[in-house]
Amino acid sequence: MKKQLSEMSLTELWELFPIVLKEHNPEYGEWYNTERDTVLSYTKDFGILRVNHIGSTAVKGLIAKPTIDILLEVGQNCDIPRLIDVLKAQGWLSMSSQYNPELKLAFNKGYTPDGFAEKVFHLHVRHFGDWSELYFRDYLVAHPDVALAYGELKLSLLKAFKHDRDGYTEAKMAFIERYTKKAKDEFADRYKPLL
Repeated sequence: MKKQLSEMSLTELWELFPIVLKEHNPEYGEWYNTERDTVLSYTKDFGILRVNHIGSTAVKGLIAKPTIDILLEVGQNCDIPRLIDVLKAQGWLSMSSQYNPELKLAFNKGYTPDGFAEKVFHLHVRHFGDWSELYFRDYLVAHPDVALAYGELKLSLLKAFKHDRDGYTEAKMAFIERYTKKAKDEFADRYKPLL
C-alpha cells in the first residue's frame, strides 16, 4: 500500500517530486485563468483584493517547472482560519503557513502519491502588499535577455539540485534579489497599496 503524502519524509517527497524544467507551454495562461476563476468562485466572500499569475510560467518563453503559481491577496480583515478550511475542502493541500511578521500561506494541488498530476498549482495567500514576486515577474517580461539568463541559471542548477527543492531555490536567490531590486527601481511603487 502506498504511503500518503503526509506520511512521507522530505527526502521521499523530493524523490517523488523532483525539479523538472520544461519549455514554456502556451497553455499556462489558460491554466492560470481557469484555476483563478475556480478559486474566486468559492472565495468571493473573503474580500480578495488581487490575484496574479507569478513565477516562471507567467513569463512567455521562459523555461520553468510546469507549476502555475497563483498569488491570492486578501484584506487585513479576512477570516484566515475559515479561508484555510474552504481551500482545504476544495482539494488544496497546505504546504506551509507563516503568520508573523507577515501572512504567507502556501497550498498546492496536483501532487499525488504517484507523482505529479497533469496540472500542478501552488497557491500563495498573503495580505495585500508590495510583493517582490510581482516585480521580478514584470522585470523578466520587460527584459527577455534577463529572462534568458534566468533560464540558463536554472538549467545549470538542475543536476545538482534535482532532488533538493530548498537548495535549488536558495541557489537562485542572489539572481532573483538582484533583478527584483532593479525591477523596484524601474517600476517604482507599481504594486504598493495606496494608504
